[in-house]
Amino acid sequence: MSNFSLIIKNGLVYDGKGNKPVKTDLGIADDEIKKAGDLSAEAAQNIIDAAGKCVAPGFIDITSHSDTHWTIFNNPGQESLISQGITTIIGGNCGSSLAPFLGESSAKEIERWVDSSKININWQTMKEFLAEMENHKLGLNFGTFVGLNTIRRSIIADKQRIAKIKMLLKSSLEGGAFGMTTNFGLSDLGFFEHEELVEIFNILAPYHLPVKHHLEDEGQNLLPAISKMISAARESKTKMHISHFKALGRGSWESFAGALRMMQTARSEGISITYDFFPYTKTGSSLFALLPQWFRKYSPEEATRILSSGQDKRRQDLKDFLKKMTLHYDRIVVASAKAGFSKLGKTIKELSLEAGMDTEEVILNLLEMNDLRVSIFNEVISEENIRAIAADDYSAVSSDGVGQSMVRSAHDLPHPRSAGAFPRVISEFSREKNLLPMEKAIHKMTGLPAQIIGIKDRGVIGKNAKADIVIFDPEKIKDLATYENPFLQAAGIEHVIINGKSVVSFGKLAGIMPGKVLRNR
Repeated sequence: MSNFSLIIKNGLVYDGKGNKPVKTDLGIADDEIKKAGDLSAEAAQNIIDAAGKCVAPGFIDITSHSDTHWTIFNNPGQESLISQGITTIIGGNCGSSLAPFLGESSAKEIERWVDSSKININWQTMKEFLAEMENHKLGLNFGTFVGLNTIRRSIIADKQRIAKIKMLLKSSLEGGAFGMTTNFGLSDLGFFEHEELVEIFNILAPYHLPVKHHLEDEGQNLLPAISKMISAARESKTKMHISHFKALGRGSWESFAGALRMMQTARSEGISITYDFFPYTKTGSSLFALLPQWFRKYSPEEATRILSSGQDKRRQDLKDFLKKMTLHYDRIVVASAKAGFSKLGKTIKELSLEAGMDTEEVILNLLEMNDLRVSIFNEVISEENIRAIAADDYSAVSSDGVGQSMVRSAHDLPHPRSAGAFPRVISEFSREKNLLPMEKAIHKMTGLPAQIIGIKDRGVIGKNAKADIVIFDPEKIKDLATYENPFLQAAGIEHVIINGKSVVSFGKLAGIMPGKVLRNR
């Protein structure tokens, strides 16, 4: 009788730790790797001949938005992610998580992406949320951070607010969250004093889990935003991580090298700092995010009322603000809008010409008609800076995307990173530009993200590691998804195995759901 349910033979095996690859066989039993070595004399229920192919740990995406965009429920297969080799996603990013939810205000933030009236939330705590997730079939593994913005919205501003925030944070970490995320670009964290932030961050230190930041400003105030977080990390002795690290806009590009040097200096002082990036020059973000912070603090109801009013002076103030920003409207592409100007893939400038109105009016009308839920692509990132962050030893790869089915939507153009980010790094930076050795690129997708969040049995290939594995052709792997057609499956990903089960076989999705809910302990 065979000792293995699956043998992968003759592959060039990368261990996920950055070491040179070794040609060897892998024996898998149930959901674990049980042996690496010569298994030519062994039998198994299934055998994959990986001759000429790379065998790597399954890719770990630590900046995913499948949870807050609700696709983890609506499209649990997460096909766009699995088909590019991702076997684990971590949600709860950019300050927003799906727990703790205490009262109606907790769910307000996700209304930027989903209609909360159409979803069922039957949990409050992180522990209850993860238990509920285990009642759902998942195409890949799912874990989550806890969002400080979400916690903040659960707390009424009173004299005990910091104590209550700390209590909810600790409860969420005990419930399985992999750390805490923040978004200081949103006004609901604006009331914190520096000392209060340090007090909150202190809760994470004993857990050795990161505080993960969507920076307050990724543009011209990039350096002060990083400095603020370094100061809090230094005083709280917590691990610091920056999500989707980038410099937005030509005016901020020259600050990027200085930002990397600033964090290198902080590391020399003993501060743990890492970051992740996606390999595209266009961002995928909310049109709402272009508006000033004073407006973003309003409730969705009040914001929509202002946009629909012809008498409210604040509406004209918004137009004046947008005009002063000197935005490149010929580079801002509408990616999702369920109502009005139903021409996805067109720029704001094109829509302005078609509608016969100024560009600022187009933006405000689009937001009003779509209840603020409009996504855009905006080309504001330097290719040179992407190469610099890719080459940095402390950067991990992420999609910053959303798991989708591979079926075209009438109302939504996902960013192509949701189907191609990880293969793009290998094809561009390892094969074509020789910027990264293959073993280093794979480390950034596997062992490094696992190390950042403290997962010890995934992200590596070794005895008793979980059998999350991707097998790809190093000469053919390539992202095919584009901004015009983001539903194209990446090339060269031949097999994807999650918890010992083949979810992609010979490039074809198997349609099975072997994913598990992961916790920090």
